[in-house]
Amino acid sequence: MASSAQAGQGSMDYADQQALAVLYPALAEGLRGLPGGAAGLRWMDVDPGTVLFDEQQPCMGLACVLSGGVRVIKRLPEARGGRKAPRQMHLYDVTPGESCAATLACLAGDHPYRLTGVANPGTRLALVPTPVFFALLDQSAAFRRFVFDSLATRIVDLLAVVEEVSVKRLDERLAAHLLGRGRVVEVTHQELADEIGSVREIVSRLLRSFAEQGWIAQQRQAIEILDARALRELADGGQRSSPDATSRN
Repeated sequence: MASSAQAGQGSMDYADQQALAVLYPALAEGLRGLPGGAAGLRWMDVDPGTVLFDEQQPCMGLACVLSGGVRVIKRLPEARGGRKAPRQMHLYDVTPGESCAATLACLAGDHPYRLTGVANPGTRLALVPTPVFFALLDQSAAFRRFVFDSLATRIVDLLAVVEEVSVKRLDERLAAHLLGRGRVVEVTHQELADEIGSVREIVSRLLRSFAEQGWIAQQRQAIEILDARALRELADGGQRSSPDATSRN
């Protein structure tokens, strides 16, 4: 965990106890069978944008999200003109009640992280230290099922991301990421680029093309959806937004 994450000291309060029981019932059940129960957990309120884990860092335990969430990305450096231009690929989000596949893989394989996790606003975590995690895995069948189910779900999610990146054109992926988020999408060009694994300049060019065709209207750090049907047709592999939109990255 990043040093900027602020961990609360002492026992969990009643609200934490209730949240843990509702969001992570298998964990709560397993903890009841361990000496000390939940006393071994660490409770953390995390500032937005805090890097909770990064590539090549060791794993300190399993973070259970009580509120807010964690955005998991893969950093993709790209050589441009003799310099490194940073890129990111958004892989998945860890929301309350879920677990992080990257963390589970690191714990199970005893190797460093290969992804990066960034805290969303309002994030509170319960950190299960590594020794407690393995004690639960050994002694609680419910907790083992939770871990295996979490891994299976994330594998399906990641396969969907791989399929999207390998099969869909960039303009199709951009259109898909604009849909289902309301009429006005509060997002910057850089954030959209991170979500689809591209760079801001290309995303900006595609958005200008969408706007010229009357599909969207660009606002300051927001995009208004004017023609969701046209975006859906493009996202499903229909019409092409511009002659150079076939690029996959």
